[in-house]
Amino acid sequence: MTDREPTPAEEAAARAKEAEEQAALPYKWTQTIGELDITIEVPGNLKGRDLVVEIKKKKLSLGIKGQEPIISGDLPHEIHVDESTWTLASSPSGSKILEVHLDKVNKMEWWAHVITIAPKIDVTKITPESSRLGDLDGETRGIVEKMMYDQRQKEMGKPTSDEQKKQDMLKKFMSQHPEMDFSNAKLN
Repeated sequence: MTDREPTPAEEAAARAKEAEEQAALPYKWTQTIGELDITIEVPGNLKGRDLVVEIKKKKLSLGIKGQEPIISGDLPHEIHVDESTWTLASSPSGSKILEVHLDKVNKMEWWAHVITIAPKIDVTKITPESSRLGDLDGETRGIVEKMMYDQRQKEMGKPTSDEQKKQDMLKKFMSQHPEMDFSNAKLN
């Protein structure tokens, strides 16, 4: 099998199939890099006590008491149970909406599906919302700033931060060892 880029027609067919599979689900879902939200339309006469909502670290079950669950299965990744919530809200159409908010443990990973038996989406096609460097934690921000600096350096034909560090170390070594001849040294 060859690794080739799909043709525009194949790409469009894959997107259409994915959209069709997602539209057929009895729930709608959206996600950010750190959270996942699920909405399910239920009859307007229901109250919270009429629902079965089980949110566990790696399992989810949502439904109406006395009926088969609307969604039930293993989550593809872990969630923070204490940070995950659900509410039942009225909808303008007269029905109600069960809204479930899941807080992802790994805030650097897109989910291909809500539960492992559901059809997957192509996470490589996700366009993340814009974020500011100030929104990132210190370590992540440092990594992103270094990557941006290195990219700018490469565009200008200058050494990246790692390459500059190596050059500085070599200069220091050369100055400490003037007796050595570095004229024919090749560095990569």
